Amino acid sequence: MYKNLFLQIKENIVLKLGALNKNLSYHSIAHTLDVTEQCERIALSENISDAQDLFLLKTAALYHDSGFLFTYQNHEEKSCGIFKEDAARYGFSEDNIGVICGIIMATKIPQTPLTKLEMIICDADLDYLGREDFLLISSNLQREFLEYGIIKNNKEWEQIQLNFLANHKYFTATSLKERNTVKQKHLDAIRELMQG
Repeated sequence: MYKNLFLQIKENIVLKLGALNKNLSYHSIAHTLDVTEQCERIALSENISDAQDLFLLKTAALYHDSGFLFTYQNHEEKSCGIFKEDAARYGFSEDNIGVICGIIMATKIPQTPLTKLEMIICDADLDYLGREDFLLISSNLQREFLEYGIIKNNKEWEQIQLNFLANHKYFTATSLKERNTVKQKHLDAIRELMQG
């Protein structure tokens, strides 16, 4: 039952995200699809087997950065708004709308997840911190930050990266086990670079 509905939702949101500003080199369709995929991977590893829970989680992942269509700051609130506008046509109950908006809002930095599903999306959203494609993905974020005036130069970027990695914590046992070691390696490399 959920599979066809999810595919409809995915098709609709990917179409919408096609209008994202091309300067969003990190917060792109590719990021949204990666987070959705990681949500499913982590959820299955965390023994989330309830079809409805998986459906709500993956739907939240598809919408979690849709707010970037309209705003950079506080985009999570806008993402909830966009989801709520679409929710009626898909027949979501008020309860499920609340769950999905909770999952979306949990991705706001600093992350403060309260439920298992919220923990999973938080880890999926920052999964790349502990992956081998970290440098490629973080260079996309650096480009975006420069474009939007969040940073002015490499030095500022390195400091942000260092602080972010040093303070970041994964929430699920899966991500702690599978991503922490590589994340630490990236943190050590940035420290070394800054000392050099």
